[in-house]
Amino acid sequence: MEEAIRYVGLDVHKETISVSLAEGGGRGEARYYGKVANNDAALRKLASKLSKGDRRLRFCYEAGPCGYGVYRLLVGLGHDCAVVAPSLIPRCPGDRVKCDRRDSLGLARLDRAGELTAVWVPEAEHEALRDLVRARVAAVRELRRSRQQLCGFLLRHGRVRSGKNWTRAHRRWLATLRFERPAQQIVLEDYIQAVEDAQARRDRLTGEIEIWAKSWSLAPVAEALQALRGVALITAVTLLAEIGDLTRFSSPRQLMSHLGLVASEWSSGDTVRRGSITKAGNRQARNLLIEAAWCYRLPARVSPCLLKRLEGLPKGVRDIAWKAQVRLCARYRRMRAQGKDQRLVTAAIARELLGFIWAIAQQVTPAKTT
Repeated sequence: MEEAIRYVGLDVHKETISVSLAEGGGRGEARYYGKVANNDAALRKLASKLSKGDRRLRFCYEAGPCGYGVYRLLVGLGHDCAVVAPSLIPRCPGDRVKCDRRDSLGLARLDRAGELTAVWVPEAEHEALRDLVRARVAAVRELRRSRQQLCGFLLRHGRVRSGKNWTRAHRRWLATLRFERPAQQIVLEDYIQAVEDAQARRDRLTGEIEIWAKSWSLAPVAEALQALRGVALITAVTLLAEIGDLTRFSSPRQLMSHLGLVASEWSSGDTVRRGSITKAGNRQARNLLIEAAWCYRLPARVSPCLLKRLEGLPKGVRDIAWKAQVRLCARYRRMRAQGKDQRLVTAAIARELLGFIWAIAQQVTPAKTT
């Protein structure tokens, strides 16, 4: 006799959770249960009430701003729970009504039919480091914006300097600038201070990442990935923090598709049409790969910085890294010689680089967490 399963769809919000039920073993209609408060006590009471009669429960809800607290609580109580990818939920094009009740009913029905795709849920330690990485990304974005505001202010008033910006010479030049009107001088000093504050915040978070990454369960993998050209510590840690354990992907193609580095396609019958990359998945990880791919426009070589990162790594990892550099540098030159657009070439190199990243991850075993 098959075990009776009750599928529970949750539409999670900051203060409330809408709950719907669909009984397993048939095609009966899902029913709306009601709303409960979004707190531990209410969820424990809901799970206890729904599981009466030794009924197995399977919860599901959409990934969103409320995080994974509901998932961890329900799994800790011994129930199945899935956090669903919102972009992969099947939706009817003609449905023009959306509310919490209908959303929870749809989740319960689709989960019973097996039509939902669950996302990977990180452990609490992994999520903590990912939050630190994302804070640094926000700091880098703020630094870029502060610099653009300062440069825009100076350009409006004709204060232009030849040469590279944000070097020591450029900073000394900024210190010599003077405006006739005190209000404009105040604006200049405020913009300069904003740049310095943003840079200090970025550097502080970078140092914290370097410290905490050493005790991370994926630290051996992050160290091995630095054998690749264009993948230093921050890039390696950010990629792993955003993607997670790369060994959960059965093939490099699956990983490439996960990060949206495969071509989109609209084909029907004898007509085959392919377009730009899908840009699905994690944008930050994809952007880092594109940045790393720029390094392969130069001839293959082992720089002193890269040589230092290679010290102590297994021979298999070093061989994969050198093979990647030789192949990707040659392919970059060949595609550019064919007249391919530079952005297209860079995306193609980033896609292949991701394949080598997957291969290195298979060679290294993550440290076990206690």
